[in-house]
Amino acid sequence: MLSDETVTVIGAGNIGRALIGGMIGSDLIDAEDVIATRRTASALDEMAEEFPGLRTTTDNVAAVQDASLILLTIKPQSRAEVITNIRDHVERDVLVISVLAGITTERLQLGFGQDQPVVRAMPNTPALVDAGATALSAGTYATDEHLKKARSIFKAVGDATVVPEEHMNAVTGLSGSGPAYVYMFIEALTDAGVKQGMSRKDAAKLAAQTVYGAAKLAIDTGK
Repeated sequence: MLSDETVTVIGAGNIGRALIGGMIGSDLIDAEDVIATRRTASALDEMAEEFPGLRTTTDNVAAVQDASLILLTIKPQSRAEVITNIRDHVERDVLVISVLAGITTERLQLGFGQDQPVVRAMPNTPALVDAGATALSAGTYATDEHLKKARSIFKAVGDATVVPEEHMNAVTGLSGSGPAYVYMFIEALTDAGVKQGMSRKDAAKLAAQTVYGAAKLAIDTGK
């Protein structure tokens, strides 16, 4: 799916690193065809060691020069600065996939240029262990082929579902914040076990496995 692409990951922090690992680990793309950027060279050195062949730079402009697909994994507050810096160096047919929470495809298109193909993604933290739930929405100029590429990337770190963009706020509360609610439930189960005399270690292990098993059963059976 991405064999002919050059993918640039702007702001390769935790989620960017997970996506790089997912793409390379699932053979979607070779490490040599991925460029990662971060502000600190030392963090990039660690990534280069983890993913041999990965290209790294602290220069966002240099990183997008040859990109055919850009993953924006920066903080939302950095959006204006980063996009202003790179937009004149991004070709109009380059797909931009954004994980910036709360930033619509319309705002991204205005930043890059109205005809830029954009896909908005809302992953969640379990993507860090290849068990993420990601919602995807296409901008005005993103095609079905663009969505297929985006889905392939996020399915490498879990599962991905295409939704209308007007549902993204609901997604934020559902799968985006959902893991935090599940952690609270696991903690409550653990506390209940401890109150009955169990060790916290045993209770926590049983509670987490119970939630994991119930989720897997629901996914596998559809019930």
